[in-house]
Amino acid sequence: MSPFTAELIGTMVMILLGDGVVANVVLNKTKGFGAGWITITTAWALAVFAGVVIAGPYSGAHLNPAITIGFAITEKFPWSDVPFYIIAQMIGAALGALLVWIIYYDHFNATDNPGTKLGVFCTAPEIRHNIINLSCEIIGTFVLMFSVFYITGAELIADVDTTAPIGLGSIGAIPVAFIVWAIGLSLGGVTGYAINPARDLAPRIMHAVLPISGKGSSHWDYAWIPVFGPLIGCGIAALVYGILSI
Repeated sequence: MSPFTAELIGTMVMILLGDGVVANVVLNKTKGFGAGWITITTAWALAVFAGVVIAGPYSGAHLNPAITIGFAITEKFPWSDVPFYIIAQMIGAALGALLVWIIYYDHFNATDNPGTKLGVFCTAPEIRHNIINLSCEIIGTFVLMFSVFYITGAELIADVDTTAPIGLGSIGAIPVAFIVWAIGLSLGGVTGYAINPARDLAPRIMHAVLPISGKGSSHWDYAWIPVFGPLIGCGIAALVYGILSI
C-alpha cells in the first residue's frame, strides 16, 4: 500500500469511527443515544488507534496535517511530501464523514436540531470566545504533537532510517490513543477538541454539500479556529522540541 493510500484509508477509518460515535450518542433513536462524553472520548481514542494500526506500517500514520507539518518543521519529514499527505488526509476525512451520514441517514432525519447534526461532522465551542477557543486548540495540539515526537523517538532525521515511514508505527498506536483520550477528557470540553485540521474541515465541507434534511448552517465563521489552532500548536511544539533536542 502506498503512503498516500495508507493516509487516506487510515484517516477515513478514524473519521468513520470518531464521527460515528458522535452520531450514535447525539442523534435521535440510536442505540447509544445519550451515552455521554466518556463514550465519545473513549471511542475517538480507539478510532485513532484503528487508523494508526492500518496506516502505520506504510505511511507512519500521520492522519493529521498538524502532525505532518510538525514532522516537517523538525526535519523528520520532507516538505515535498507534505501536500500529498494532507490531500490524502482531507480525502479520507471526507469519505469517513460521508460513510457516517449514510449509516445514520435515518437518524439524521429523525433529529430536528441543526446544531446536533452539525456536531456529528465537526467541532463547535460550548461558549463562543475566539481567543479562548483558539488557545484550547493550540494547547491541545501542542500536547499531542509534543508527545508524538517522543513516541516516535527524539532523533533527528539524519540519525534515523529515512527509508522507513516517519511517524507512528503500529506500536505507537497504543500510546497515542491514550494521549488523544486524555486530551479529550481533560481539555475537550471547551471546543470539542479538533486537534486536527482535516478532522474538522473535510467533514464540515461534507456537511455543507450533503443533502442533509434540516441541517442548517455549517458555521464557517468558526471553521478557521480548528484549522489554525492545531497548525499553530504543532508549530510551537516543533520549536520547543527542537530547542530541547539541541
